[in-house]
Amino acid sequence: MKTQATFSELLQAYFTQRLMHECNASPHTIANYRDAFRLLIGFAHRNLKKHPTVLAMQDLDASFVCRFLDHLEKDRGVSARSRNVRLAAIHSFFHYVALQEPALGALAQRVLAIKSKRHIKRSIDFLTRKEAEALLAAPNQQTWSGRRDHALLLLALQTGLRLSEIIGLRCQDIALDTGAHVRCIGKGRKSRCVPLRKETVTTLRAWLRERNVQPGEPLFPNIRGKSLSRDGVQYLLAKHVALARPQCPSLKNKRVTPHVLRHSTAMELLQSGVDRSVISLWLGHERMDTTQIYLHASLELKEKALAKTEPFYGRPPRYRPPDQLMAFLQSL
Repeated sequence: MKTQATFSELLQAYFTQRLMHECNASPHTIANYRDAFRLLIGFAHRNLKKHPTVLAMQDLDASFVCRFLDHLEKDRGVSARSRNVRLAAIHSFFHYVALQEPALGALAQRVLAIKSKRHIKRSIDFLTRKEAEALLAAPNQQTWSGRRDHALLLLALQTGLRLSEIIGLRCQDIALDTGAHVRCIGKGRKSRCVPLRKETVTTLRAWLRERNVQPGEPLFPNIRGKSLSRDGVQYLLAKHVALARPQCPSLKNKRVTPHVLRHSTAMELLQSGVDRSVISLWLGHERMDTTQIYLHASLELKEKALAKTEPFYGRPPRYRPPDQLMAFLQSL
């Protein structure tokens, strides 16, 4: 008689068989899901006094998962959006559990019934043309790292590549001849090409000439020749934003992240009259309606729409001072 798989066995099989083998999930997805379960297992160890290897699936019922999610928000101070990301990882695992162990189907269904928390969707941040130019002028191009940073920021602002796509670029992914473009692998392992402007081509050609390395080498390496990490790109971006702020005061109140550069590309395309379907293809969105967020964020487009409408005409009524007795009563 087949014995029921333990939590430890199911979790290991979920990562090695489901995510890595069957789904061929990206390293970024695997890392996110791994972090979610490290937090969950740590919470279980502190509250149930059980080591990870002896945890049972029945220990991780819906009420326990809800307590874990509350812990993330109240004790760790994560946002509702981050809470939902952790819940998505747990849901994915319990979908797998329900398929592998039908006896745990009822347990899995109760966990899967936990809803994502609704949260306020704030308008996206993006850089104006003036702010983007100030940022591009910040790196000291008399140094090797300054030339690298300038090329990276210019490519990011012109193409709108995701951070994971930028740090994954190799020298061979840049085509600088006729029809210059950059090739990248985006979400869902989908390959796409993004055209390059003339000034970007000139900058990248000079950078590749200076690198003079094999095609498979990272396009933007760190000082040791390895690919820049996510933290490395965020660090260099924060450094150059700080340098650009004195020249562009509007940057002082803006939190600029690598994803803000991607939003800036989309807004530049949208305000230039590019169709939303083309922007969606350009950015590699899974769904075209994702591009809707840029319409909500663009005040310039709304002002143009307002200018096309007819104003309402009507004379305001003439002001008459109130009667003295009524004024007295109003003042009481």
